[in-house]
Amino acid sequence: MNKADLILALMEDTGMTKKEATDFVDAFLQIIENSLANGVSVKISGFGVFEHKKREARLGTNPATGEKIQIPASNTVTFKLSKNLKDKLN
Repeated sequence: MNKADLILALMEDTGMTKKEATDFVDAFLQIIENSLANGVSVKISGFGVFEHKKREARLGTNPATGEKIQIPASNTVTFKLSKNLKDKLN
């Protein structure tokens, strides 16, 4: 399911117009993005938790050449399923 599919599903389930559903999805995603950019985790009860994580710099190996390379520190986002969602999927 992509963003357009999510908007269509929201329209069907709620009776929202396409503009209302698009605005809702855009605002929802923007709130999550802003929270993570500010280092704030986003917990959605019954769904899961999005967390901002900092990866430390580390030594790696170029798989094509075998050469040792320095991998710089970076930021990433992790997602952990809630127990409810995990149980539904299993």
